[in-house]
Amino acid sequence: MSEPVRVIREVELVAADPTAGMLRKRAFELPILWAGRVGTAPGAISGWHHHDRNETSLYVVSGMLRLEFDGGDGYLDAFAGDFIHVPAFTIHRESNPTDETSVAIIARAGGGIPTVNVEDFERPG
Repeated sequence: MSEPVRVIREVELVAADPTAGMLRKRAFELPILWAGRVGTAPGAISGWHHHDRNETSLYVVSGMLRLEFDGGDGYLDAFAGDFIHVPAFTIHRESNPTDETSVAIIARAGGGIPTVNVEDFERPG
């Protein structure tokens, strides 16, 4: 066993991987696994980004998270209790059109760059 089991307390989360409109906090990062939490303020729209070769899973704890992505028309909405899967290299952005902050738990597997911001991306269509 390389490391013992541990608990990462909320006060130990550190700001990480900034994307405009989102506040990500990292719990831990290993060579092939990244875990943390993201808060999206009411009315916020993130910048376009992807997560390199990481497969990303989000679990919506509270509020609502809207997801737009390259290759899709319109958007998908996820609510408290829903899971979202974002495949590796998928350019996307999140938003929160409600008046309540949304909170989601993130797990990324694959070992790529946690967040790659994409400047000047315009979704076709």
